Amino acid sequence: MFIGWDWATETHDVTVMDESGKRVDRWEFAHTEEGFATTLARLRKHGAPVNLPVMIETTRGLAVDRLLAAGHPVVPVHPNAFHAMRARWGASKAKTDAGDSMKLADYLRTDGHLLPRLEPTERATMDLQAITRQRADHIEAKVAAVNQLAALLDMHWPGGKAVFANLDSDIAMAFLERYPTPAAAAKLTAGRLEAWCKRHGYSGKKPGSVLIERLRSAPNAASRLSRAVVEQLVHVQVQLVQGIRVTIRTLDKAIAEAVETHPYAPLFATMPRIGKVNLGQIIGEVGPLLERAQTCEQFIAEAGVVPVTRASGKSRTVAFRFATNRRARVALTTFADNSRHGSDWAAKIYSDARARQKRHPHATRILARAWLRVMWACWRDGACYDPITHQANSKINTTADTPQAA
Repeated sequence: MFIGWDWATETHDVTVMDESGKRVDRWEFAHTEEGFATTLARLRKHGAPVNLPVMIETTRGLAVDRLLAAGHPVVPVHPNAFHAMRARWGASKAKTDAGDSMKLADYLRTDGHLLPRLEPTERATMDLQAITRQRADHIEAKVAAVNQLAALLDMHWPGGKAVFANLDSDIAMAFLERYPTPAAAAKLTAGRLEAWCKRHGYSGKKPGSVLIERLRSAPNAASRLSRAVVEQLVHVQVQLVQGIRVTIRTLDKAIAEAVETHPYAPLFATMPRIGKVNLGQIIGEVGPLLERAQTCEQFIAEAGVVPVTRASGKSRTVAFRFATNRRARVALTTFADNSRHGSDWAAKIYSDARARQKRHPHATRILARAWLRVMWACWRDGACYDPITHQANSKINTTADTPQAA
């Protein structure tokens, strides 16, 4: 039996098809607990879940999680790929939920053996992935909040922005909380400012005379808002930035704790310049790719650090790979860029790529590809990273593709 599942936010449509292409069963159900429970029970009437593969146009979400938990093999298909197949069922471009679930079941029946199936990722990896992704979202929120604060200062207090830009982030927030308006900072002198900075742990790279000069030389804002309103706006925005910074520190601590107990962490923890957060990002994003990849080259392609080659006749183009796990690529290229400052082997790969006229992003992806072969070797052998073993002659043996990780 083959199942096609057309999913939506409010209703789902399911079709069950036999090997001859005959529709055996079909129904629609609401996106409720009762609907899911009834549907999974109805599917069990057609056989054991392990023998009932389901094709669906997504790789994540409630429907996918419930199907995997019930024991069904899940075959995801990209909506664009499914759309390209529609011509086989007619050229009218007619579309209904019932028709789509039937087409998905038929596509699974004829081509399902060529498509990969989802494998449940280890819970520890999923937990780490969720924490690191939330941290990335909070980093974006912090950047947006800081930019909003800078725009607010630029409009109402350019002098505060000038000092803010030259202080450490923690000290800058404390400064703006204490001196949110030009009137609040009117009595500041170079000595007072320097003493205040020292009390808050300022590194002292800029003396108080320089900071006060930047404060005084900045143009005066022609703000038509009252002093009280400007003070309130700055205070609220500073509180927002500080609140996000607190959540980021909390997530950093959670990532460090999760990495300490994760079974994959010892494999990669000794790699050069890989911090706790970046290690957590790599385990959370690259771990699922390692678990489902069959070969090293498939693993590298899914990570998105190799280009796409299109060749037909005399035409041949090599282009940037857009269809990939973007978060995994960002985590890998961040590590690769850091690693070249702590590893002569990595630095040579990067410098050789630059010598071949590759731009920095391209050279970083080339280095990331080399590191992925190292990661694959560690995963395959269940061995922790060792520079002597995994960088011999700048080559990594990838012939044996049976992973034996702990």
